[in-house]
Amino acid sequence: MSSKKDNRVNNSRRVSNKKSNRKLSPREELEIKKRLRRKERKSTVIKRAIMAAFLTIVILTVLCGIYLFSFIASLNNSDVIAGVKPKANETVNILLLGMDIGDAENTSNTSARRTDTMMLLNYNPRTDNIKVVSIPRDTLIEVENAHDGNGNYIPYWKINAAYVLGGEQEVIEQVESLLDITVNYLVEIDYAAFRNLIDAVGGVEMYIDRDMYYDDDAQDLHIHFNKGETVLLDGQKAEEFFRWRKNNDGTGLEDGDLGRIKNQQKFISALIEKCTNPMIVTQVPDILKAIKENVVTNMSGTAMIKYGLKMISNSGISMSTLQGYNERIYGQDFLIADPSYNQSLLESLKITSEADNSEEKKNSSIMVLNATRVNGLAGNLKTELEKLGYANISTGNYDKSKESSILSNNKDLKKLLSNDTGIKNLSKNKDSEYEDYDAVIIIGEDYLEFE
Repeated sequence: MSSKKDNRVNNSRRVSNKKSNRKLSPREELEIKKRLRRKERKSTVIKRAIMAAFLTIVILTVLCGIYLFSFIASLNNSDVIAGVKPKANETVNILLLGMDIGDAENTSNTSARRTDTMMLLNYNPRTDNIKVVSIPRDTLIEVENAHDGNGNYIPYWKINAAYVLGGEQEVIEQVESLLDITVNYLVEIDYAAFRNLIDAVGGVEMYIDRDMYYDDDAQDLHIHFNKGETVLLDGQKAEEFFRWRKNNDGTGLEDGDLGRIKNQQKFISALIEKCTNPMIVTQVPDILKAIKENVVTNMSGTAMIKYGLKMISNSGISMSTLQGYNERIYGQDFLIADPSYNQSLLESLKITSEADNSEEKKNSSIMVLNATRVNGLAGNLKTELEKLGYANISTGNYDKSKESSILSNNKDLKKLLSNDTGIKNLSKNKDSEYEDYDAVIIIGEDYLEFE
């Protein structure tokens, strides 16, 4: 049986050898040569395509690098109040302000501008999560020494007027008070800048879920969208979508500005998705140029790029809106942002672990000042704080004061010290003599009551 099988194998080999030894006809040789040439050409085309793609990537990378360096070197933020650089592993809060044109007769009059849109971008470096919090423009704020156009003292205002009343500083302080956070950086963008930025990314595609018809000749604002259509929004159209609240006939969003915020959040989600497309790299130069020419900020170019990349590469972005109840004051409707409505939101914006507290205590420089006639109070408090983990404490004397207080520009540190000392009077540190300290504790005569 095995012999027969071997014979079949040998016969097959002989047949194969005969075929291989057979002389090819000229036609067969020509066909083989054609096939080989086609294979070589295909291989050459593939190699060239790969090389071209590689060179394109290299060139784009180099160009982006050049533009990034140019962007970082030339960004002008000298006209904005200084930012607050976060410590390692601290949450970063970036306040985004969408500014209206203000004085329609004189658009260069920036002091008249109101914040038409206000959002806080909160980044947690430990979880890598990003939260975007929209603050309704009708949110009630209390402003000291604020007067209307007739000189009447008015204590209560809508937050969109904060910029007019006290500039960037007033806006920041009001947002910090509402959200119980420290604002690290500020980004201001008007609608001209907004249009340029959207054009730079190549527009954003949006589905229109309702009719939008609104014309305002005074603002040169004309909004015309039909329900059910999908539109590629360029800069101009994006502005119209972003600003729309109601139609000229009174129909529109039932919840007014809150409804508009939902539309804005929908648009931002689509914009972020657009920016995650790898092909966006071809538009980086235009985007950076638009930012440099149109955006006002106290962020460095490096920080903008760092957190911008975090935004477009992050899959854990959540969006929320500051909540409250409506109340009519001065004949106007205000949103009262009661903390009880926003407890979970406010907590989510913070880092509150014991480890964080320990680092905060160890690394913070604190000055304790005795503002009483009782000797030794500053030293005693220093000892108590050291027992709690504070490691860098100095002491001194201060002008006599009835009330104890804690001065610091770090909201988290102020709260920490307040919990540890019982002192509830908290404010920013505006004393230039002690500006090098992270916090100043002034011991007043009332300190003995809660010692």
